[in-house]
Amino acid sequence: MSDHKTREILCTVGPASLNASVLVRLEELGVDLFRINLSHTRLHDLAQVVSFIRSHSKVPICLDTEGAQIRTGDLVSGEIVLRENTTVFAHRERVPGDSNNFNLYPLDIVDQLEEGDFISVDFNAVLVQVTRKLPDRVAMRVIHGGVVGRNKAVTVERDLPLAPLTTKDIQALKWGRENGIRHVALSFANRGSDVDAVRALVGDDTFLISKIECRNALHNLDDIAQRSDALLIDRGELSRQEPIERIPSLQKMIIRRGAELGRRVYVATNLLESMITAQKPTRADVNDVVNTLLDGADGLVLAAETAIGRDPVGCVGMILKLIHEYEAYRRTDAESVRHYRPSDALSLLVPPHGGTLIEQILPPSAIDQLAGLPYIRVGLDVLQDAQHIALGTFSPLRGFMNEDTLESVLRTNRLPDGTPWPMPILLPLDADAEARLEPGAPVVLADETGTPHAVVRDVEVFSVAPEALAAQWFGATSGAHADVRQVRSWRGRFLAGTVHLVRRLPSPHREYELSPRESRFVLQHKGWRKVLGYQAVAPATRLDEHAQLNALDRHSADGLLLNVGADPGAGADASQGFPTDAVLGSYRMMLDFGYYPPGKVALGVLPIRRRHGGAREQVFQALCHKNLGCSHYIVDPIAGGSASPAASPELAEDIRSLFASLGDLGITPVFVGPLAYDPDTQRYVERDAGKQRGRRRTSLFPPADARAALGRNQPLPEWFMHEPIQDMLRTSLTARSTNPLEHEHARPH
Repeated sequence: MSDHKTREILCTVGPASLNASVLVRLEELGVDLFRINLSHTRLHDLAQVVSFIRSHSKVPICLDTEGAQIRTGDLVSGEIVLRENTTVFAHRERVPGDSNNFNLYPLDIVDQLEEGDFISVDFNAVLVQVTRKLPDRVAMRVIHGGVVGRNKAVTVERDLPLAPLTTKDIQALKWGRENGIRHVALSFANRGSDVDAVRALVGDDTFLISKIECRNALHNLDDIAQRSDALLIDRGELSRQEPIERIPSLQKMIIRRGAELGRRVYVATNLLESMITAQKPTRADVNDVVNTLLDGADGLVLAAETAIGRDPVGCVGMILKLIHEYEAYRRTDAESVRHYRPSDALSLLVPPHGGTLIEQILPPSAIDQLAGLPYIRVGLDVLQDAQHIALGTFSPLRGFMNEDTLESVLRTNRLPDGTPWPMPILLPLDADAEARLEPGAPVVLADETGTPHAVVRDVEVFSVAPEALAAQWFGATSGAHADVRQVRSWRGRFLAGTVHLVRRLPSPHREYELSPRESRFVLQHKGWRKVLGYQAVAPATRLDEHAQLNALDRHSADGLLLNVGADPGAGADASQGFPTDAVLGSYRMMLDFGYYPPGKVALGVLPIRRRHGGAREQVFQALCHKNLGCSHYIVDPIAGGSASPAASPELAEDIRSLFASLGDLGITPVFVGPLAYDPDTQRYVERDAGKQRGRRRTSLFPPADARAALGRNQPLPEWFMHEPIQDMLRTSLTARSTNPLEHEHARPH
């Protein structure tokens, strides 16, 4: 789904979001403005906070003033408990705040308090009444007790004249002006003259937002709006002076009047309050946000949700989805009959390759109609490709390629419509299979037992010379290349046509084999948007682990979708590698033993036959992972356990060159150079960098060498592989040597 939106998102930064990774993710989600709340930021910290934000994001910064507001002062223990029917004192001079004596801010506000004044503290949690005025303090009776925290809002139930800016505000705005900050929010704007005072300080080129959060602002709304660039409704502060049941109607009135005056209106407070502590919002929160947008709000402001909440990125992601839902609803608003829309449009995951996820699955009722169609028996690799086509792993392909599509892919690495696609997906025909075809009739693809798995429609048959095909596909005709040998063994006749799935292939790893729709469901449920994909072909090593975690951190990703490749053709090379069960088991142990950070890795099995197509193979794998929902793909697995495409510098350069030539694929390649372990520093380093520094490096273990060592019951270094995984692999290899056929597959046709 496109991140383009018509409504702005403003985020308050705080302890939860002043983090490099979070700031990067918020910018990527489309946050329009970062708000620094001066009520919660010390003046001497301001420069550091601004510098940190700017070092990780280009999103503009807004200084939000303290304004004409009374707050509680510092408290020794952070909070105090005021008991009903006791007397407490607010002092003019600083005191160590406790349950009997404390300060209000600004300190001289006690001079304006009068006997009889009612004072509400922290959203009406506590109510006190002034009973006596003393030279240096006031005495107050606690009418309704409760817990009071430091720097909490205080409301006097009488209009007190307060300056629009505090001394701290003035200093902060002057500093901001000198340091290029051109967005300012005026808190507690009471009248137009308050806006004028701020404008004189910050200049006409500053975007000035006036916050509507007190009764005076409602009385003087037009005057304030005409002097401001935008209005911001702070519903929480406004509810101190207005009954809470009036807030919805006041919100509508302010938004409507702002629009009439040509001013943007933003809405803040309690938008996703439940997500401050919870993973998902309540239905009430969701309804409130969408209805606020329907009221005409131009932007939404997240405060505590992103400043101190458990998941600032998740909160912004939810706001973005709600904005898109609102926009989709408005597009159909004029329709007399509204039809149900699938929820796919609300996903924040990257769209499938080509824009649409292909799903071509026959209903069970259609299976009976296959009896009269010609059947051909094909190998497991063909059935697997057919399944991936029908489930959408190979989107936008709808079937096995015809001659024109194949020619375009081989020549340009693109489909005939220009969509990038580097890998031929072919169905070779032997003489017996071709003899079974009937002109114009669909054909059923069956396994060796005759069980149907897919139907091919719109059938075409074409010819390509195997030698020429191998040369264009692999850049080689030598029989030393296993896949070249396979292509050269074909007759040169191929079946093309759209594919519909009859039944999925049986698999011992079915619970891990996720179709693109299933994978996207899982990733959405996790709340991930920026997802790294990785295809593992060998057991997990610590170099793999280092590369994956480094990529997660470097790209500020939400998580890693780690797929184990189950290759139906692996049986031919089984003596050189590890069975799928062992590879999957190693990564399960990585999760079970806590080697990965919790909640950051999803494990799956992606059974795609490796075609050993060099650079084509890596782009192809990236596009398959894009269809699964990944926004990034780790392209160069390290040599410490994986079949590294970076083992050859020439091949690594070919891979980078092909990605670059295809332009924006909608998935970002993450290139990982070959790593080694430096015993001097006990760190993993890129091998090239290590050679330049001349330090000693340990050698790496190719997969075959690691397998041989484990098969001889020899330990591998701890820096190379975790000991529990080594133990599991030894057991797996011992069991396999006892029954060598247990894990083997017949070589597919």
